[in-house]
Amino acid sequence: MKADLAQERLAYLSLMREIEDFFCREADLLDEREYDQWLDLLTADIVYWMPMRKNVSYANRGKDITAEDDVAWFHDDKETLTKRVRQIQTGVHWADEPISRVSHVITNIRLTEPMVTLGEGAKTTTTCRFIVYRNRLESETDFLVGRREDTLTRINGELKISRRKIILDQSVLLAKNLTMFF
Repeated sequence: MKADLAQERLAYLSLMREIEDFFCREADLLDEREYDQWLDLLTADIVYWMPMRKNVSYANRGKDITAEDDVAWFHDDKETLTKRVRQIQTGVHWADEPISRVSHVITNIRLTEPMVTLGEGAKTTTTCRFIVYRNRLESETDFLVGRREDTLTRINGELKISRRKIILDQSVLLAKNLTMFF
């Protein structure tokens, strides 16, 4: 019995480490502007969604983000994300030329439901917190803080992102643009 529990715990830790490594690699790809490799981490049917935050009363605290069929900062699919990447890669993208310096910090990665393995074709949902720091030109600095809910799918033995919900902790966007990815 103890051996089974130990094996299950090791399998869980192994899966968590794989997921943590996956998100750290993704952050590195984004920080290093390796956008084509980043696009390869996404499934063909990705939903990449950043709802808007609302200021609400305590009684309405569960309604502090816009619905999926309402206005959003992003509500992209793979084609739209690819177009955004290609636009940035032209070198004449006015909102990010000269290029910004960006750093992603990802932390508090958790599975929403306990599991010890993720087989081929299986999905799991994770949550995490993030800080995205951006320095643009000489003095423009942005800190974007929030949380993400990601659905990961195992395809051909590799983890892929099939859904991302990005929730900023600010209701008024202080950054001049959103040319970075989360």
